[in-house]
Amino acid sequence: MTPRPFSAWERTIALRYLLTKKSHGGVALISIISFAAIALAVAALIITMSIMNGFRTELSAKILGFNGHAYLVGGNMTPADRLAMVRRIRAVPGVVEATPVVESQALVQGPMAAAGAVVRGIDPADLRATPIIAGNIKTGSMAGFGKGDEGGEEVLVGQKLADTLGLAAGDPISIISPSGGSTAFGTLPPRKTYVIGGLFSVGMSEYDQTFIYMPLNQAQLFFGRDTAVDFIEIKLDDPDKAPGMKHALAAAAGPGAIVSDWTEKNQAYFGALQVERNVMRMIFMFIVALAALNIISGLVMLVKNKGRDIAILRTIGAGRGAILRIFFMSGALIGVAGTLAGLVFGLVFCLNIEAIQRFIEWVTGVQVFNADVYFLAHVPARVDWLEVTLVCLWSLFAAFSFTLLPAWRASRLDPVEALRNE
Repeated sequence: MTPRPFSAWERTIALRYLLTKKSHGGVALISIISFAAIALAVAALIITMSIMNGFRTELSAKILGFNGHAYLVGGNMTPADRLAMVRRIRAVPGVVEATPVVESQALVQGPMAAAGAVVRGIDPADLRATPIIAGNIKTGSMAGFGKGDEGGEEVLVGQKLADTLGLAAGDPISIISPSGGSTAFGTLPPRKTYVIGGLFSVGMSEYDQTFIYMPLNQAQLFFGRDTAVDFIEIKLDDPDKAPGMKHALAAAAGPGAIVSDWTEKNQAYFGALQVERNVMRMIFMFIVALAALNIISGLVMLVKNKGRDIAILRTIGAGRGAILRIFFMSGALIGVAGTLAGLVFGLVFCLNIEAIQRFIEWVTGVQVFNADVYFLAHVPARVDWLEVTLVCLWSLFAAFSFTLLPAWRASRLDPVEALRNE
């Protein structure tokens, strides 16, 4: 009776060949190297792709949480017309918020330094409904924002910008507008002193060191907008729907409205991230394949050392298929073990990446992740289980593929010639 493929005796011999004797230590050493190379390559690919996914997810969340998902600009209109338009936009299915905004660059001064900033005028109620700002006030509060005489003299300042200027909550801050007014002494830029009501930190340095929030009516007055706004910022329940909702938003806004979305505003940035991600994936997939190539060296030596055993197995009835399966399983076990080890190491690293970062910084005393350079406060990692599955499948495919050739050569070995050479 023909033995069943991958039967117990085939698996036993394959495992015994893999755990070869000390006299064949070269084969064992190459097997260990192959195992370690595959494990490290798989772990490196999982860690790299998870960190890049984390970067994209964190940056997208902060960019889309801080900014709108769609933007509407149009001609001048009265406050009553704008209020009616905002109500129509908010009635569009999928729209969460529509906020009139005044936004302008300005020069800000403190006791220690001066710096450029972006001043964003927004209605206090709309700002309190923005979680990324309202939920990240580090010192001070929003209690006085938009309250008091003339619509409120308090502003909210990014934490890093305040640190640069040497300011804290409760301190005065001077803001100079770039659009000057004509006087008898020439054109002079408007300048006004406000009080810092609170300092916010959203965890992205590009925003924390640039933005100042001001009540809408104060911004209109300071920047000379009268009752106009620069644009209406629209937030959706799903940012990915923004490109497909532009027509509906424009129809709700009325004639003369121009709608753009976040994919257009950040197209170059997110496009560069996607290209980098694809290139890194391809490079590390080649590294995994190169690591799996080591299996060939070990199996070729194993076949050469086991020529006499192969001849004996053939003479007692083992077919070529059985020999091929024995050596295939010997090589495949290395690939499977290496892939599983790399999977476990990669996942443990990604799930504990913040603790690992803190430990390395504690041991070395060096900041390994500068928020001023990378825009985020810590190394992000997001495990994409579909991508992890594809990585493991690719590693197994490479290992199995490179195992077939030496296993096939072992199955073609002539037992008579093998015994004669012995």
